[in-house]
Amino acid sequence: MKKLVIAYSGGLDTSYCAVSLSKEYDVHAVSVNTGGFTKEEIAHIESNAYKMGVSTYKNIDAVATFYNKVVKYLIFGNVLKNSTYPLSVSAERIIQAIEIVEYAKSIGAEYIAHGSTGAGNDQVRFDMIFQTLAPGIKIITPIRDKKLARQEEIDYLKAEGIDMPWEKSKYSVNKGLWGTSVGGVETLKSELPLPSEAYPSQLKKEGEEKVTLTFKNGEFIALNGQENKPEVNIEKLNVLASAFAIGRDIHVGDTIVGTKGRVGFEAAAALITVKAHHLLEKHTLTKWQLQHKEYLSSFYGMHLHEGQYLDPVMRDTEAFLQSSQKMVSGDVTVSLKPYHFSLDGIVSKHDLMSSDFSTYGEENKAWTADDAKGFIKILGNQNKIYQLVNK
Repeated sequence: MKKLVIAYSGGLDTSYCAVSLSKEYDVHAVSVNTGGFTKEEIAHIESNAYKMGVSTYKNIDAVATFYNKVVKYLIFGNVLKNSTYPLSVSAERIIQAIEIVEYAKSIGAEYIAHGSTGAGNDQVRFDMIFQTLAPGIKIITPIRDKKLARQEEIDYLKAEGIDMPWEKSKYSVNKGLWGTSVGGVETLKSELPLPSEAYPSQLKKEGEEKVTLTFKNGEFIALNGQENKPEVNIEKLNVLASAFAIGRDIHVGDTIVGTKGRVGFEAAAALITVKAHHLLEKHTLTKWQLQHKEYLSSFYGMHLHEGQYLDPVMRDTEAFLQSSQKMVSGDVTVSLKPYHFSLDGIVSKHDLMSSDFSTYGEENKAWTADDAKGFIKILGNQNKIYQLVNK
């Protein structure tokens, strides 16, 4: 039988794919952990995969890879899509697709399968990356090709002796290092919010708690003075902030296939890290660095969301973002409160507000009143000329 690798999550769609494809192919299941999985959950997914008839199952730990290849640059760029969403799931899918196709090549698979439908973004991200990195491997997508309804899949699995509790939960939740997406009936339309109970983290703490994030060259190297790998610090910050039910919102945006989409999310650590990092940049970068970073970061986030991660322009943009972080080092103090947080301030040896050159306000002694008047007169020349010519 020909060898096939399936992107296996353990859900209904990928379970249907595993069972049906095992009749024609030598199926090897793989899942990629980009954060959010416990050892017990991974063991449960593995157990179920073998019940579906796969030959082998592999879980790839890609948390560090996810941080180093994607999350790091989302922090450098302060990327929040539509000023709201930290690209939690879309960023994960990129790394998952890359890891899956590399695994398929390593075992000599001729086919790759995934359980995406024909309506969403993930089909685009998976197919584009698979086609680019392994054009010789054929992509199999039973759910998309057969336009299967959920009940059809359940009936098929029962007929095959797989009778498991497939009842769809009221809310779909996808956890990862950079946030958790939450979908439900409310997000299918425009007018309703998600109820509080839909979010995975409920309020456990009242009052206020201060935390300090330490950055070195833009990377989150310590939390409350305790140094660790940035991805570990993100996980630890998420535990602290989630107790305050911080980071809830609903993102509205454009899908790759042209429709509008709406999804809830909870991303306490991502939002705090991005906002803290951005505050530190405001103190340590020049006006022009900040301006050019803003549109390049938006470009980077959009192309990542659209599945264009492998285009070389993304490496070019990453090089700019990396270079911009040379002076972005220091401490940022954040106050955690129920359902929200506030940025208190920063301490950095690169703080441009601490310069002895001049002081903002009446106490400035770096130039005279006459200097200011001359500067303003020349600065206004272009507008004066335009107005005179176009009276």
